[in-house]
Amino acid sequence: MDPRDAAVATKAAVGALGGGFMISREVKALCERSGLGPREMYFRGRCGVLGEVDPGVVVAAAVFFPPGHVEQSWEGGRRLPVDEAVRLYASACHAWGERRLGAFDGADRLCALLTAVADGSDVLGAPLFAGWRALPRPASGPALTAHLLHLVRELRGARHATAVIAYGVDPLVATLAGDPAAGTPATHVRGADAARFLAWPEPYPEPTPDEVKRRGRAEELTDDLMAAAYTVLSPAGRAELVDLLTQALQAAAR
Repeated sequence: MDPRDAAVATKAAVGALGGGFMISREVKALCERSGLGPREMYFRGRCGVLGEVDPGVVVAAAVFFPPGHVEQSWEGGRRLPVDEAVRLYASACHAWGERRLGAFDGADRLCALLTAVADGSDVLGAPLFAGWRALPRPASGPALTAHLLHLVRELRGARHATAVIAYGVDPLVATLAGDPAAGTPATHVRGADAARFLAWPEPYPEPTPDEVKRRGRAEELTDDLMAAAYTVLSPAGRAELVDLLTQALQAAAR
């Protein structure tokens, strides 16, 4: 299996598993304990690795959300110190991994492969990936698996944002014309439903044929860019990674 094939074959599982904790009972409980709303916790916890920054910095990193929604959520989350928010959000990720991947026998081997991918990748243009990569990691097992899955998801998300911008596709249009093969935490949410999930105000435009074409090219460029991350693995290692991610996805669904 070549690196680009691996980028294509892993994206759905990485998207679903790497972001699965974001819509989990663990994060819901975290919101209830902290008094933050779901999106306040989401931006504070996920983007808090950027530090205590101006909301415009968070908008720059969270490309696919409406800027006003990002700014409002970030400001509302300031009630929770940013370092604590990141620590709590990461702990929810790890707890989700323990619960959903605890019965997955291939966790340690998957961790080894994902560690090679994450630690061997370039951080340029990927600030959230860089921030999460710098965090302390669990020692091993399902918690580390969840952490690394999120890391690789952040990397692909950054590469996708670069590709969408490069092709001049508006983030809302990119959401409306999204690729059904790309994984998301809410795997059933597509098109207008995805736009609503991301809090884009209605009504939504109908993507033009040219926009759909450019969105498709952006997806292809994302795969091209992401392929570099998988060059650290051998062809057999890449095939093994695809197989283990498929098994992990099945285990998490039980």
